[in-house]
Amino acid sequence: MKSITKTTAARVTAVTVGAMLLTAAAAAANADELVGGDSTVDVTVEVAPLTEPGVLAMTVAGTEVALTEGTSDAPAVREFTGQLPTVTITDTRTAEEIPDAAAWYVLGTTSDFVGDAGQAPIGAGHLGWRPNLVDGGASGLVAVGDEVVTVIDAPTQGENNVGLVDQELFASAWDSEDVAADGAWTANADLFLRTASDVAPGNYTSKLTLSLFE
Repeated sequence: MKSITKTTAARVTAVTVGAMLLTAAAAAANADELVGGDSTVDVTVEVAPLTEPGVLAMTVAGTEVALTEGTSDAPAVREFTGQLPTVTITDTRTAEEIPDAAAWYVLGTTSDFVGDAGQAPIGAGHLGWRPNLVDGGASGLVAVGDEVVTVIDAPTQGENNVGLVDQELFASAWDSEDVAADGAWTANADLFLRTASDVAPGNYTSKLTLSLFE
């Protein structure tokens, strides 16, 4: 029994001494003092601006046109007129970003005029337009499309009395690279709705869609 007691006491003593030695080492580390001054290193980085590729884009200066009645040359015809909000085409691409032989163009088409009280619709063929170039750029190579008159009009050039039923040319540049240096172009259009004099009264709504292609 005495032999076991001694062995146990020896082990306990060894553990206790070990703990004391670790404590002393930690105390010595905490006692270290700074020798001389600090040394610093400046860290720099240059963040270059992001280079976005150029784009060809179209914006329209408004989302609504209210047509108002004017005076028609034909007594059996009622005419309502207004102006398409200014359309702007911008091209921020470099010459290298433009495909060879590319050309851009804007087409327009409209839906039937639908009444708000169950009236018979007024067909899209009753709406015509006369595109106008506001700013064609310095190159002079941007052009607007021809006048399109309505289905109840006599043609003014060719067979253009079809209304805006199909995609009609609004504006174009037949060489995108040649005109890209201009940067931007603007155009609008005179709109005219012509109907028979016995058209049902009420409010009508249509959607005119412009689409940019290249």
